[in-house]
Amino acid sequence: MIIETVEDISLCHALRRAVFIEEQGISEPDEWDDLDGDALHLLARDGETPLGTARLLVVGAKGKIGRLCVAKPMRGTGLGAALVRESCARLSALGCTRVYLSAQVSAIGFYEGLGFVAYGAPYDDAGIPHRDMEKPL
Repeated sequence: MIIETVEDISLCHALRRAVFIEEQGISEPDEWDDLDGDALHLLARDGETPLGTARLLVVGAKGKIGRLCVAKPMRGTGLGAALVRESCARLSALGCTRVYLSAQVSAIGFYEGLGFVAYGAPYDDAGIPHRDMEKPL
């Protein structure tokens, strides 16, 4: 398995469709936005099989990890944590000093284990409760 930056994000989109739209029931308009073109996309794959993806954005000195998802058979293997660590490393290399994300409430413990701290009140995003989280790089 490798984690790489990809220009052709069709495999990232296929995985996001499977996880967010088909599995979690997020609507098409909520999943697809106009930020993909400005983002750095990471793809974990085995051959041509997409296993996980993350979308990275730089906003000033802060980096944002978004659209992080892992294929169902790969959950619990450490791939999600590897994607987060790689995302943080890439954002730090781009000059970011902090990283933030919008976590599904059910995943807060996962992100806390990677050093993120939740802040602010829970909010609804596409029908799923979320909280903002961040950490220094």
